[in-house]
Amino acid sequence: MDIKTIQTSYARWAPIYDKTFGAITNDGRRRAVGYINSGSGHVLEVGVGTGLSLGHYRPDMKVTGIDFSEEMLAKARTKVQEVGLRQVVELRQMDARALDFPDNSFDTVTAMHVLSVVPEPERVMSEIARVCKPGGRVVITNHFKRTSGPLAALERVSAPFANVLGWHSDFAIERVLGEPSLTVEERTSLPPLGMMTFLLLRKTGG
Repeated sequence: MDIKTIQTSYARWAPIYDKTFGAITNDGRRRAVGYINSGSGHVLEVGVGTGLSLGHYRPDMKVTGIDFSEEMLAKARTKVQEVGLRQVVELRQMDARALDFPDNSFDTVTAMHVLSVVPEPERVMSEIARVCKPGGRVVITNHFKRTSGPLAALERVSAPFANVLGWHSDFAIERVLGEPSLTVEERTSLPPLGMMTFLLLRKTGG
């Protein structure tokens, strides 16, 4: 999926995202932020979207969010202003393939339900690893394709409609596990029906 298609897709979905995909992915989002809240430091949320996760961070956290879609970011900024989310220090428009941050900037980097949407997810993972501090955490929730069963067949049927849906139903987990500086510490299936996966990775070094 190219970046222009993604931009068009999310401009279309922005007005109804919270009540559609946002509702489906809520459990994964809560699980990810709940884990992040067990630590401290500066958090980068890659693909912050409409800001559905922002209110779940502890008030004393320091959160920066980025997204490619200005339409999504406009909704996130409105949430921050209306609710008074002091933990959110910055929301920026940015391409996740070229993060405008120095190396080793963040204690935690999270990507919730975004890696099956972006072009070149391997490049995004390299950028995530680059800006994460040595010893820092990378927290991912995402849908990954199944290899068997009725849902696997449904994913294969849905795959050609990626540009319409705005995400890849047949996205392989191996595409986010190839970054050599990141080691998997946890991999857990999440509701609904185990469709989503929680991944915790640790950056080596430090």
